[in-house]
Amino acid sequence: MAENETGESAPDSAESVGWTVAKRVKLADRDNPFELISGKKLLDVEVEYEEYGPQDSESVIMVCHALSGDAHAAGWDKNWQEGQRRWREKKPGWWDAVIGPGKALDTRRYRVICTNVLGSCYGTTGPASINPETGKSYGLEFPVVTVQDWVKLQKLFCDYLKIDKLYAVIGGSLGGQQAIEWALAYPDFVEKVVVLAAAPKLSTQGLGFNAVGRYAILNDKNFSKGNYYESNCQPEDGLAAARMLAHITYLSEEGMHEKFGRRLQDAQELQFGFGVEFQVESYLSYQGKQFVQRFDANSYLYITRAMDYYDAAAQWGGGSLEEACKRIKSDVMVASFSTDWLYTPQSCKEFALALSRNNRPVTYVDVPSQFGHDAFLVQVEEVTHLLRHFLEAKRRWRSAP
Repeated sequence: MAENETGESAPDSAESVGWTVAKRVKLADRDNPFELISGKKLLDVEVEYEEYGPQDSESVIMVCHALSGDAHAAGWDKNWQEGQRRWREKKPGWWDAVIGPGKALDTRRYRVICTNVLGSCYGTTGPASINPETGKSYGLEFPVVTVQDWVKLQKLFCDYLKIDKLYAVIGGSLGGQQAIEWALAYPDFVEKVVVLAAAPKLSTQGLGFNAVGRYAILNDKNFSKGNYYESNCQPEDGLAAARMLAHITYLSEEGMHEKFGRRLQDAQELQFGFGVEFQVESYLSYQGKQFVQRFDANSYLYITRAMDYYDAAAQWGGGSLEEACKRIKSDVMVASFSTDWLYTPQSCKEFALALSRNNRPVTYVDVPSQFGHDAFLVQVEEVTHLLRHFLEAKRRWRSAP
């Protein structure tokens, strides 16, 4: 078969990178601890990653995943085929539609790398990992991590692989914030930066949604102050509620109305109770139940907090985004999506304008969409068009003025 039921490339397709196996590398130990922005140190850090395309390619692209993503960006997980990681279900990596032979990130030409972020539950060291000081899972003893820490670790990872230059860093949502941080923290290391559905900081409304999601987890009867790994009672209700709430922010009113409207799920008339009656209720309930099968509640706390903390203007410009953008030397493309109310077109445009005021080469596009924040994953044709043209265009920026 060439494609699966959703139109994505099957493992035997000429457009697929095929079966993949995640790799891990240890980047910190007692002799070389990893120091975080907070000043805390981790004595043991492993990073899970996948890479696709020719290893000898001089055009290396770093792809950064969003909140619930992982290093498995393309292809089909070999461990899933062999009976492990059953939660992956029958589908390829989260950006398989974009990465592969002949696709926007053409693996015949580019070496594409994706690492899992620190604090996640997908192979890189996080709260579920064993604390070498206690011999038990960290739980909430794991230090708070930031987007800056993630990018610093990605740079250390590049050093490990002896990569001395990145052709591009690309990310959507929280991955887009990592792309922004790459441009700011390592301006001489990255030639091109692509920021999709992301801005230099999360809105106040976004902070509020994250706070409610964490509240649901922290107050779940099974949370046990984060020390639930050895019990059979996980904080599933809190994590499911957090996911349901977050999922609403990923969609748009237009898209939700078209997909669900006010249609009832099973009955022909109202039941006058509090069970699931509307299709949208059933959909969100399903999303919550699926999520708890594949994600860790503690990781959700840490990653959403990193999302909250990121503020490029405060970190690099003394509160001024325009001042921060003076550091950037990469060619930048910023793409917003018209119905995204998590990272609004206005917040994305502000970043593009700050770059423009510094005479930095920036391409800004607001893509018409009914899919809300999720559009960067859903609108494959539009994203492919943007990526191809931007990556193939001659670089416009050579050195700082």
